Order: sequence, then C-alpha cells, then structure tokens
Amino acid sequence: MKKGHYKIGKTNKLKKKTIQERINAKQKTSITMKAPKKELNKINLLLKSKKNHFLGKQPKKWKLPTAILLTSLFCLILLIPTVIVVMFGDATGNETTSQEKKAEESVELESSPFSVAVMRSNLEKVDNVPLETYVAGVVASEMPVEFEMEALKAQALAARTYIVNYKLHGDITEEADVTDTVQHQVYKDEAELQKQFGDEYQEKMNKIKEAVNATKGEVLTYKKELITPAFFSTSNGYTENSEDYWKDELPYLRSVESHWDENTPKFLDQQTYSIDQVEQALATKLPSDKALSIEITRTDGQRVQELTINGDAFSGREVREKLELRSSDFTIEQKDDHLIFTTKGYGHGIGMSQYGANGMAEEGKTYKDIVNHYYKDVEISTVTDTAPALVVK
Repeated sequence: MKKGHYKIGKTNKLKKKTIQERINAKQKTSITMKAPKKELNKINLLLKSKKNHFLGKQPKKWKLPTAILLTSLFCLILLIPTVIVVMFGDATGNETTSQEKKAEESVELESSPFSVAVMRSNLEKVDNVPLETYVAGVVASEMPVEFEMEALKAQALAARTYIVNYKLHGDITEEADVTDTVQHQVYKDEAELQKQFGDEYQEKMNKIKEAVNATKGEVLTYKKELITPAFFSTSNGYTENSEDYWKDELPYLRSVESHWDENTPKFLDQQTYSIDQVEQALATKLPSDKALSIEITRTDGQRVQELTINGDAFSGREVREKLELRSSDFTIEQKDDHLIFTTKGYGHGIGMSQYGANGMAEEGKTYKDIVNHYYKDVEISTVTDTAPALVVK
C-alpha cells in the first residue's frame, strides 16, 4: 500500500450504507411527525405566552435609549434651579441669605476701656454701662435704625465723643456721669429696646452694633481737643452758628448748607395759637382787636434771631422754647385773634443734622465725609490718645 492511500473494503461500504439508512430514517420520521400549520401556530403562541410570563415583556431595542434620555432630562430639570441659586443667588442675590444669617446671629460689641454711670430717670437707679454698650444704646434711641449705615456710624462717633468729653469736662455728680434724657443723650437699655423693636430687635441691634464696632474707640477733636458734637433732627436747609443759638462761639460749629433735609417728614410744621395763648407764653400784652406789628431779623442759618411784636423783643430761641415750636425758623401769620406759626426744620439747628447725614449717606458719602461737613476742620482721634486718664481708670 502506498503511503497516503487507504483501501476501502467491505467494512467501509457497510458503514456508508448504515449512515445512508440513518439519514433516510430521520427524514421519514420528520415527515411523519410534521404537524399541520394551524396547530404549529397555536403552539408558538402558547410558548411565547409562557416565555413572557416567566421572563417579562422584553423591551424593543429603541425604547431603552429613549427611557434613559427622558430620565436624564428630568433629572437635569430638577437640578437647574439648584445650580442657578448656588451660582447666582436668588432674585435678590446672595445678600438675602447673608441678611437672614446676620439676623439670626447676634453681633457682639467690641471691648470697652471704661464704663459710664447712667442715671436711669424712670427707674431711679444708676447703671454702670460699658462705653461701647452705652454708645449703642444712644444710637438706637437718638437716630432711626432704618437710616443708612454711614449715617449710623456718624451718630455713633458723635455719641462717643460727647460722653468722653463730658466725663472729662462735664458737670458730673457723685451718683452718675449723665442722665438718660435729652439733658445729655437719650439712652435705652436692652430690655427697653427689646420692647421698642419687638420681633425685629436682633436684626436692628445687629445693624447698630455694626456701626458702633466700625467706629470703635474713635472720637472727634479740634486742634487735638475733644469737641462738643451737637446734633439735631432736621435742618431748615442750613445749620446754625453756635453763638446764634447758644452763647459760646465754637469754631467747628459753623453754619453750613444742608439741602438734604428739604424732602424729609419733619421739615415743615404749622401751629396755631390764640393771641391770649401767645400773651401768656411770652408774658406780654397784645391787642386782639387789631393787626399786630411784627418784625423779624434772621441769622446766617435763616432762623429767627429776634422777633419784635408790638414793641417787645424776643430771641428766636426764646419764642421757640416758650411756644414749644419745632424750630426757631418760623414765620407768623395773623388771622383775626389767632397767630399761625409755620416752622422749617426740627431742633436747635447746631452741628450735625441727622436727616441731612442720612441724605449724604444715600448719595454714597462715608461717615467721615458726613462729620467733616457738619463739624468744620475736625479730626478723628482715639479715646486712648484724647482721654488716657479715663482709660487707665
């Protein structure tokens, strides 16, 4: 036998035949077992139903990506507002959140170098109040807390200067340094301010304390001496020279323009008195059956310097105080047996106008701009430098 060739004998023929027979037998069986087409359809439906029952309905190929896309879009829609708030804040900006946080957290005042003995008029006792706490109580009592921050800072600076100067040079009694009234500066303690401010106490006091802290330890001086930092509510458009209302001429208390007051709530007022009431208040005799002779001279600040009525002369300050007028800038109109007094401004008119200070702050001026406008040629110094004796005590 040659290599690579195989001899086919009887055995191979038998095997070949057997394989052919098997194939034929299989075909015959398949033909025999073939069911009608209708029956097969029923079987296929039954099998498909069973498959769905155990495996669940299989999604079509296009449905899965669509579901993923819709889910992603839904999540994105939910996330967009959050992202916007985080990046840009709400409609009023992050300031709203910041303001709410400030309202919740109590601002602490800076430490004080000494205390102020305050006679509590209604309580008939003396409270020893830390300097910066006293200043905060004065600012809260003397100026509307709704005013601009820079105006509040200017008020804090004036209040601190006043009490430091008074402790050094004022008429202090053995019991107390000052009272809590307009005789010195109006002061209210925490309990009184809580009652005054109600639910807004924390928010409002935080604002005032921030103004006090921003000017901590600062006082006003003229040629290195503490000044008398007079202030009042509303001007008539000008402030007054100190000597035109008081006796003393102070170089830093000069008449200046203050037009910011003209549209404020307390700028104009009108009071009507009978001639009998004016007679009694001024201790003079006035005829009620004829026109009165009225002559007025005015100061640099446009307030009444002197009123001459039927020959009797009175200072503008005297008339204001005796008739309890808002200002010494007034005009008089006679109607039969009555006199109508129209006033401009509110207060004595010397030093800083509070409404004027707020008007300046609204225009973007700082507290330093404000005090330098109303107090001429002053400097900002420190309590340590100007009152070392108080600090040592």
